[in-house]
Amino acid sequence: MGKSLRKYIITDRAFYNQALLIIIPVALQSIINQGVNMMDTIMLGRLGEVAISASSLANNFYNIFSFLCMGLSAAGLVLTAQYYGAGDKQTVQRIFDLLIQIIFVSSILFGLVSLFFPKQIIAIYTDDPDVIEEGAKYLRITAFVYLPHGISLVLSNIMRSVGNAKIGLYVSMASFVVNIGANYVFIFGKLGMPVLGVAGAALGTLCARIVEFGVCTYFVLRVDKALMYRPAGLLKLPSGLLMGEFTRLGLPAIISDTILAFATSAIGMILGHMGREYVTSYSIVSTIDRLCTLATQGVGSAAGVLVGQAVGAGMREEAKRRGVSFLLLTSALGVIGAILILFIGEWSIGLYKIEPETVEITRIMMLASVLVVPFQNIQSTLGKGVLRGGGDTKFLMVADVVFQWVASIPLGYLVGIVWHASPFIVLLAVRIDYFIKSIWFIIRLGSDKWIHQVKRQN
Repeated sequence: MGKSLRKYIITDRAFYNQALLIIIPVALQSIINQGVNMMDTIMLGRLGEVAISASSLANNFYNIFSFLCMGLSAAGLVLTAQYYGAGDKQTVQRIFDLLIQIIFVSSILFGLVSLFFPKQIIAIYTDDPDVIEEGAKYLRITAFVYLPHGISLVLSNIMRSVGNAKIGLYVSMASFVVNIGANYVFIFGKLGMPVLGVAGAALGTLCARIVEFGVCTYFVLRVDKALMYRPAGLLKLPSGLLMGEFTRLGLPAIISDTILAFATSAIGMILGHMGREYVTSYSIVSTIDRLCTLATQGVGSAAGVLVGQAVGAGMREEAKRRGVSFLLLTSALGVIGAILILFIGEWSIGLYKIEPETVEITRIMMLASVLVVPFQNIQSTLGKGVLRGGGDTKFLMVADVVFQWVASIPLGYLVGIVWHASPFIVLLAVRIDYFIKSIWFIIRLGSDKWIHQVKRQN
């Protein structure tokens, strides 16, 4: 290892201890969340492939809202991490107000569309009448999930920027207990309830999100001592200077994640028109992917916070060192994740009640996923963590637009629907942007162009 690279690698134990304070709670939160998702899929899997496909495609639409929330979280994290690093807590509170205002309006709009046009939405993804009918049931109940989930998701994510990563863990623990219990009761008709199937899964999710909202709100308003946020500013408009910074550094992150949501939705359409077997297989593989790369979400969160705080405090060289250190860490975790998929992928397929043809498609996609996961880790940690924490949101927005809509989606359509390629090639095609972005982001990290410091508000 050359001296030029070695000087950018942090060996100080205190730095990694600080990172672990974020990584561990977020990783545990991810374990719980993926456990919930996996149990949802397994429970619905007992009802057959129509149930899995319906919930998966309905969630493609819901994920547009989820990615919008993640974009808002990312926009807030860019700003709050830097302002908190600069010691400006008052501006951090004003950012909280602005994000909640946006979430409130967005939730109402998504809720109305889901409530009144559920069949039309599912019909975009598939022409299977059984899947459309079941998916519509799911979406109608989902209409009431947007508001509580949106607020709790954004608040718990942004609290990480002020060093309080445990709130997300507490919220997920409450969600886990409620969601599993409610799903069991409503899906299978226990404790005197009727058998609701897919609609029962949506109702279980609603119960969990309401509990999440309660836990998150109580923690932010009554327990947290770092920020001491109070909602008194929710009825006030943000200042022009704050809106300027939000537009400059935050808005591209929102656009980027929203574009990602539509890209994910487009992939769902491609798979939906290939058949319910592909939708089911991709859903199972995606769940296992996330299960085997749980630590990466914690690393990305820690990278965004710690790099952002360094940039906000004006420590450019320290920000670079942190970025390189997180790159090496996530690369190692990506290799470990790929090995885990090799070991547990085959076993996990047996948990689902699916047809032999679907089993074979899933097995082939799982093998392709082994190649994808290391690059998936790198692009995620650099894109959603290091570079975003440095304020390089416009660059990342361009990367998402170009490589998803010019590479992954057209290639996925060609190999899947036009050429009828093997499931192995289909999975590589729809995730080809991971390979390209990994290389491009590493090159970007080696330059000084990714560091953009916020303007002081006072």
